[in-house]
Amino acid sequence: MHGDGDDRDAVEVRRAADPETAEWVAALTATGPAHEAAVARLHALMLRVAHAEASRRSGMNGIHGRELEDLAQQAAGDAVVSILRKVDEFRGDSRFTTWAYKFVVYEVSNKVGRHVWRRERVRLDEDAWSRLPERLGSGPAAAAECRQLVEAVHEAVEKVLTPHQQRVFRAIVLDAMPLDALVAELGSNRNAVYKTLFDARRKLRAFLVTHGYLPSSLVND
Repeated sequence: MHGDGDDRDAVEVRRAADPETAEWVAALTATGPAHEAAVARLHALMLRVAHAEASRRSGMNGIHGRELEDLAQQAAGDAVVSILRKVDEFRGDSRFTTWAYKFVVYEVSNKVGRHVWRRERVRLDEDAWSRLPERLGSGPAAAAECRQLVEAVHEAVEKVLTPHQQRVFRAIVLDAMPLDALVAELGSNRNAVYKTLFDARRKLRAFLVTHGYLPSSLVND
C-alpha cells in the first residue's frame, strides 16, 4: 500500500514528464479499461522492439523463423510483467519508452544466451569430466597424466559441494553455460554466481589438496 508521499511523487511525475510519458504512467497505474488498453499497447510496443533486437542479433546466433518469433514473444511478455511491477518506481528521469525499452532489450539478451546455450549444450559425459583438470588450472599436461585427478574431482563435486554449488559448477565449468544465461535462469545476479563458483572451486581445491592430488600451495589460491 502506498503512502501519501508515494502518491505525491506519482503526481509530480505526471506533471513534470512529457505528455506521452505522463499518459503512459497514468494509464498503467490506473484500473479498468484504461489500464487494460495501456497494457495491450505496451505489449505491442515491446513486441516490436523485441523483434527488432532479436533480428539484429540473428546473424550472430542463427536464430530465425519460428524460433525468433517465439523468443520475441517471450521477451515482450516478460518485459511487460517487469514494467508493470516497477512502474510505481519510475520517476520520469527519462522518457517512459526509453525506460521501458531497457527491459525488453535485457529480456532478449538473456533469452538469446539461454537459447544458444541449450541448442549447443555439450552432454555431460566422460569427455566433459576429462577436460575438468584444465578448467581447474592444473594444465593440459597434468590433465593428460592424472586420470585419478578426474575421478577425485568428480567425487569431490558430489561430496563437498552444496546442491546449489553443484548446479553452478556444472553449468559453468562442465556445460560452458554463458554466465548471463545462468544468472537469468537462477533469478540471481552476476556477483552472487561468481561468489558461489569461487566458494565451490575453493572447496574442491581443499579436497584435492587434503587427499594428495594437488600441492598444498594451491589451497589458498
